[in-house]
Amino acid sequence: MLNITISTAKLGDVDAPLLATLIPEDVKQLSGQMVELDELLGGGVSKALSSEAFKGRLYSSFLLYTANKIKSDYILLAGLGPREELSAESFRIASGEAALRASNLGARRYALYLDPRSAEFGEQKVVEAVAEGAELALYTYARYKSQLDKKSVEELILITDRGDNIPQLKKVVEDAQKVCEGVKLARDLTNTPSSDLTPTLFAEEAKRVAEKVGLECVVLGLEEIKRLGMNGVLSVSRGSREEPKVVILRYRGGKADEKPIVLVGKGVTFDSGGISIKPSEKMEDMKYDKAGAAAVLATVYVAASLHIPLNIVAIAPLVENLPSGSAYKPGDVIKHYGGKTSEVISTDAEGRLILADVLAYAVDKEKPQAIIDLATLTGACVVALGSQASGLFGNDQALIERVKRAAEASGERVWQLPLWKEYSEQIRSDVADIKNSGGRAAGAITAAAFLSNFIGTTPWVHLDIAGTAYTAEDGTKVKTYTPKGATGVGVRLLIKLLKEWASTSP
Repeated sequence: MLNITISTAKLGDVDAPLLATLIPEDVKQLSGQMVELDELLGGGVSKALSSEAFKGRLYSSFLLYTANKIKSDYILLAGLGPREELSAESFRIASGEAALRASNLGARRYALYLDPRSAEFGEQKVVEAVAEGAELALYTYARYKSQLDKKSVEELILITDRGDNIPQLKKVVEDAQKVCEGVKLARDLTNTPSSDLTPTLFAEEAKRVAEKVGLECVVLGLEEIKRLGMNGVLSVSRGSREEPKVVILRYRGGKADEKPIVLVGKGVTFDSGGISIKPSEKMEDMKYDKAGAAAVLATVYVAASLHIPLNIVAIAPLVENLPSGSAYKPGDVIKHYGGKTSEVISTDAEGRLILADVLAYAVDKEKPQAIIDLATLTGACVVALGSQASGLFGNDQALIERVKRAAEASGERVWQLPLWKEYSEQIRSDVADIKNSGGRAAGAITAAAFLSNFIGTTPWVHLDIAGTAYTAEDGTKVKTYTPKGATGVGVRLLIKLLKEWASTSP
């Protein structure tokens, strides 16, 4: 983690190779300490603002050499985009841009000046976004690198003109870094190859995480999964020598009699498609099929770190989906936990089969006030929404609206898709209660419709994160704070949701 400090130092005296500030689009006038700094630099900053070289657009930046006129070697102007469109996401992206420029310059330390005009947006909100943008932009997955490509940035100095609220800002930074620690944990778990994160190894990692913050951790093994009748989990795992696991993490931060919020995450540590095997091209990306499980594990870890006053349960079914002589097959019928049956049309529609058992189990055993599941569930959702939003489905509009607000605040966008009963006709089976694929049409919706059969009347939201769980090389604009690979999507959204939930609980 970065060493983030907050200072009221004079900008000309800041001992850091790079000094950055965030500027909205088409701003011509400097404010605060930047006015004095501009004079020290002979008007260099104001000239840059009035030129065509820098317009303040989001994802843009402009570097000025200071020629030893101040302690910093460089001044960086990072664009925030149009003033009327400013949001926490604007500051997160611009802060990520500044962090990456510091890294590219080889700076171990850099400073960022909080323009007093940003206080109009809310200084604490800005500081939170700036801290998140920097921490997440500088993330690298280097577990298998024998030599790092470049030196890492170690310190960020946030410069403010106000000294009266530094204690509050320090607390904001500390909490933001705890959230980022969770996002990085989710990224690490998702990025890890299946050879080094089998269901068993994932469960062991969950135990280590639980011990760090005092979570209760229960791991259901093969025999318990059989005894409970979680036959979706059993069927999907049959083609692999790796035994399935179901991890249950419990955080008791709320009242003893308060019903928990249950978070469920799909944990396919590798997905070949099984007998309905996938094309070989890009199959290596199927290590990312455990992103949902990684997100819910990381979320409950952060919730405990922040002492959020709620009872939260995270459940992750963990399997490998491989073809072999013992693998489950198209045409099989599975009896799930609770008694409902499903016909297997495609063994590559495996995520919904393992989630079905766990959702039904959660409703029965945990008696939750709400369930939210995250799953890299369908390619159809990627076709519909690309990498810019997760698909949002649910049976309770009040819960859906809560998730939407959290998504907007976190920058992890969602888009609601319908779950009209007509879509359930596509997954009606001739031989079982339902079938696990309704064909190509409305594939993301019919997958969600399948899951809805195992929820009963419990308020429920399903997030299809297939397009947002990792960055793909498709020419799509990638946010500055989401490097190539796993994004850790869902953690910040869920923490925003849980914080808001706690603040409105009676």
